[in-house]
Amino acid sequence: MLIDLIKCHGSNNDFLLIDESDRNYKFDDFKRRDLALALCDRENSLGADGILFIRPSKVADAQYRIFNSDGTEASMCGNGLRCAGRYVCEKLGVDEAVIETMKANLKVRKHEEVFSGIPTYQVEISPVTFDLNDLPLNLDQDTLIQERIPALSEELTFTALAVPNPHLTAVVSKDQLDSDLQTELSEKLNQPNDLFPDGVNVSFIRLLEKGSIFVRTFERGVGYTNACGTAMSASTLVTCLMNENEYDQPIDVYNNGGMVQCAVHKEGETFTIDLIGNATFVYSAQIDIDFNADGILTEILEQEDFNEDLQYEKLQEHAKKYLSRF
Repeated sequence: MLIDLIKCHGSNNDFLLIDESDRNYKFDDFKRRDLALALCDRENSLGADGILFIRPSKVADAQYRIFNSDGTEASMCGNGLRCAGRYVCEKLGVDEAVIETMKANLKVRKHEEVFSGIPTYQVEISPVTFDLNDLPLNLDQDTLIQERIPALSEELTFTALAVPNPHLTAVVSKDQLDSDLQTELSEKLNQPNDLFPDGVNVSFIRLLEKGSIFVRTFERGVGYTNACGTAMSASTLVTCLMNENEYDQPIDVYNNGGMVQCAVHKEGETFTIDLIGNATFVYSAQIDIDFNADGILTEILEQEDFNEDLQYEKLQEHAKKYLSRF
């Protein structure tokens, strides 16, 4: 079977994008899982954090589904949504589109560049909920906002929220960020445990200066990635709740893969978040896939670079220079 794909990334959170709407690939979810396990393997294949499957939608301009590198399906991914949104907008010849995700139909639109020469898209991150049943998080309370969980840590204060995938955040010092604490917590909470039966994305947030934060995330189903769009969005919201940043103002969010901007909006008790950042296309490729009882055999037939990563490297250098001040 011949498959066309695009390697892309948002803040170096990288994906393989496969458009199912124009080709009758006849993938079921077992094949999507198997493709994610095989193609995302960095040791033996193309390598990526996940696969974005673009599909027809009856309620939006397109549907996208994301399968993580471990074969599990995620409800949302902000970095992936920017890449999927760019693909759909360019395919339709428009600057704005609505993308159907697992739990919501979300707007995506072309945005002025966050850095010179970088294709930039804004996506809507919603719905947002603090109800622990929605994560789920098993505690004898309804919400967890800037509180301790003694069973996890005596030194950290946590906020739990779903946007819509589950996140646990903590604002930390430089020493805590540099320690093994995040790894220990993340691995504990993404193995069988009593608190988060379905696992959770764990983010450490470092406040840099007004309007600027750093976020590092251990993603459920993936591990550490260069960036996680929903985690950066959730983390920005947390800093607004703490009065460290302002609502309706773009906040620079730095990560190991570069930088994005997030703006949090509050109307009554309802929150929405704008996630603004790069949607970089790395290369297009055609591969030959053979599904058989022994696994998936892959052969790369063609590959053509977009040459967009050269400019993105300049954004990364800018981000590294800025972070060196802290």
